[in-house]
Amino acid sequence: MSKAPFPVLRRREFLSSASLWATGCCLPGLFPVRGSLLQTGSKLPEELTAAELEAVKKSTMAGEIDNYFGKGFSCAESLLMVGLRHLRLPENLVWAAAGFGGGMQHREACGFLTAGIMDLGLAAGQLKMERPEAKEWSQQRVNAYWSWWTAQAPLRCADIRKEGTNSKVCRRLGFLAAAEVEKLITSFQVPA
Repeated sequence: MSKAPFPVLRRREFLSSASLWATGCCLPGLFPVRGSLLQTGSKLPEELTAAELEAVKKSTMAGEIDNYFGKGFSCAESLLMVGLRHLRLPENLVWAAAGFGGGMQHREACGFLTAGIMDLGLAAGQLKMERPEAKEWSQQRVNAYWSWWTAQAPLRCADIRKEGTNSKVCRRLGFLAAAEVEKLITSFQVPA
């Protein structure tokens, strides 16, 4: 009886297949999906709840979103702009977000997610502390924002808003994201 020969894989084939396998095993752990809404693919709400409306009313950044979103500014540009105004930074820095709208122009990572992270980084740059400490401050807030976001909505624009639908779901997320970013910027004590 002869044994069936093992398939022969060249080194390059082995390495590429092994790296794809490892990526497939590891990525779900890097990007946790929380909440039954995200797991079932249910439609996200378009209107703020009473509790969300109260939080939005307390936020100056959320109060300014409507001045930009849908008025020539993308989701990313809108949130970055209200962050710039809140931090009293030059408004022409909004151009940093020009390519992030519409999920980086490809319906990928939501602009409200990416611009919120930009706002937190800019806030860290305003701190009167050494770079390593400011970077740690930023990383803590980005982690908190990421956790908050993944409990609210999917990461991708394509999963948040289906093509051809209105932008009400995005507007709601913009209000909530602005309020959350402002809270993260202002509610924590900055180390002396």
